[in-house]
Amino acid sequence: MQVIRIHHPLNPALVPAGPVVLAMGFFDGVHQGHQAVIKQAQEIAHKRGLPLAVLTYDHAPGIVYHQYPGGFKYLSTTKRKLELLAKLGVDRVYLVSFTSAYASLTPAEFVNQYLLAFHSQVVVAGYDHTYGKKEVATMERLPEYAQGRFEVVTVPKFTLPTAPTAKIASRHIRQQIQTGEIAAANQALGYYYTTSGVVVHGLARGRTLGFPTANIETPTEELLPGIGVYTTQVKINDRWYGGMASVGHNITFGQGAKLTVEIYLFDFDQMIYGEDVRVHWLQHLRGEEKFAGAAELVAQMKKDEQASRKILKQVKMKDFPLE
Repeated sequence: MQVIRIHHPLNPALVPAGPVVLAMGFFDGVHQGHQAVIKQAQEIAHKRGLPLAVLTYDHAPGIVYHQYPGGFKYLSTTKRKLELLAKLGVDRVYLVSFTSAYASLTPAEFVNQYLLAFHSQVVVAGYDHTYGKKEVATMERLPEYAQGRFEVVTVPKFTLPTAPTAKIASRHIRQQIQTGEIAAANQALGYYYTTSGVVVHGLARGRTLGFPTANIETPTEELLPGIGVYTTQVKINDRWYGGMASVGHNITFGQGAKLTVEIYLFDFDQMIYGEDVRVHWLQHLRGEEKFAGAAELVAQMKKDEQASRKILKQVKMKDFPLE
């Protein structure tokens, strides 16, 4: 997949010749609603024998306007988003840096300076996608700005059979992950929610309890699941290992500890400090609890391990092929 990074104003020399079918959107998480847009564009591209291109952004547009005072946490970082788009069969990505100058374009200017410059033969986006001020830059009005120079395809709201009236949205998935509703988030995403990180030294308390854990330092821009205990899979050197993770502050051993991600890997005994890993978040087991002491904590961890091993036996990677 070709990735073309763009800073406004667009340098036409960066754009390959020839028409494309273009899907556009921010696509944070590349959830099933986003996938429906990309698959619709892909079908059109295949029928016409054209490359499938995607217009997306390298950071959340709202960051420019300080809409997230506590900072923005991504369902998929730029690197992760590009990986998912590649798995979906996208041929080319126009990765635009969202700046105030870019955001100031009128809908007509955006069409002329970008959609036409990309040689778009067909432009595809979700029904609620906007490309400027939401009052005027709607999909409903895009044919007006296109003036017959390209076709416009609007993809309707995508819903799940379990919630046929509820739109799948990145913000809803983000809320589900933050409240520990991982199974529901995975269904909306269409894959196991995945975070990345590096294994670092911790306090080694788990080893003294008989549950040696890998401490994962995650990128600050990635969204972590809410505090609690989860069944997980961890990818180390191209192999997945089952385990259970604790996201929390180790409150049994005192107050004020920083938030940590500690994962006990089943049937695993290797030195992995410094290794880059990926974590699949499969299911929420329970919230963080303060126990009377180490013995009570260990007893609960044994129950968590039994529950996690049972869940892991039911995991089929083919159910969610977008790793």
